[in-house]
Amino acid sequence: MSLRKSPTSRPQIAQVSPHAAIAGGEFQIRGKGFAKSDPPRVRIGDVGAPLIIGSDSFVIARVPEGATAGELVIESGKQASEAWACDIGVPIADNLHPVGNPAIDALGNIYTTFSGSRGQKVPVAVFKIDLNFSMKPFLNDLMNATGLALDAEGLLYISSRYDGFIYQAAPSGNMTVYVEGMGVATGIAFDRQRNLYVGDRSGTIFKINPERQVFVFATIEPSIAAYHLAFGPDGYLYVTGPTTSSFDCVYRVSDHGEVEVFYRGLGRPQGLAFDENGNLYVAASIGGRKGVVRVTPEHEAELFVSGPGIVGLAFAPSRALVVSTTNALYRVDVGIKGLPLF
Repeated sequence: MSLRKSPTSRPQIAQVSPHAAIAGGEFQIRGKGFAKSDPPRVRIGDVGAPLIIGSDSFVIARVPEGATAGELVIESGKQASEAWACDIGVPIADNLHPVGNPAIDALGNIYTTFSGSRGQKVPVAVFKIDLNFSMKPFLNDLMNATGLALDAEGLLYISSRYDGFIYQAAPSGNMTVYVEGMGVATGIAFDRQRNLYVGDRSGTIFKINPERQVFVFATIEPSIAAYHLAFGPDGYLYVTGPTTSSFDCVYRVSDHGEVEVFYRGLGRPQGLAFDENGNLYVAASIGGRKGVVRVTPEHEAELFVSGPGIVGLAFAPSRALVVSTTNALYRVDVGIKGLPLF
């Protein structure tokens, strides 16, 4: 008489981290029974995922190109685990060169850059991606477009690390110089009083009031790449500026220009954004794992999105997270609302 196999003989997934990933990112999977009869295999939807580590209770799987948001399954022999829902970023644009956050307007249109190497003249400096993910040229005559920010009226501001100018562009694409003399201008951000802040990566953060008067707001350790700026719900300006250290920090700056360390322990932190609950999301690595790190108001950090080459991020009105890598943009449907800027 044959014995019926126990349903517990199938692989069992107990935990998958992080919450989401883009192509090239990695999921760490914990559970049991992954390798009872044969080496484990991982599928994400209909696509097989290469294994980095495969044991009976712990698997690391890399997200392959072509995987879409869906279900993660571990197979061993003829047995398969129950599906685990996971969020996979969908590519929405490529052949780009962002160096920071994309900007997303109230309708959900996305603006991103082809920054180019320093002094490189590129055919298109800023692209606009509409709600159908159709990408079109938006701005042409601009050298080394770097930081992007939208004001309350929907005007787009662009920094140039080449000439130190901040440009202003209407939705029609008409562009004018907003202010100049900002050094190696990189990250930019507005506060709720509509002052514009500009990070000069040599060590200065400028504040420009609505009348275009320029003030030195704060000084921070110089960055080898760029400053990235975002305002938190507490009214503080949060700043990252990667150095040669693998243990960099996120600074926060009071409205009086006083600088303090908010969180230390990130590798090459770059673009950053807040959700409506005050959690901070930073393009960085933590514990050697690359992607987007989420830091709670209590200073607890974890990898939220896994993926290589991530330099920026922004929340869309649809509660998706738009992630920019060094050459592409991905949409990750995380179901989280970003912090309103105005």
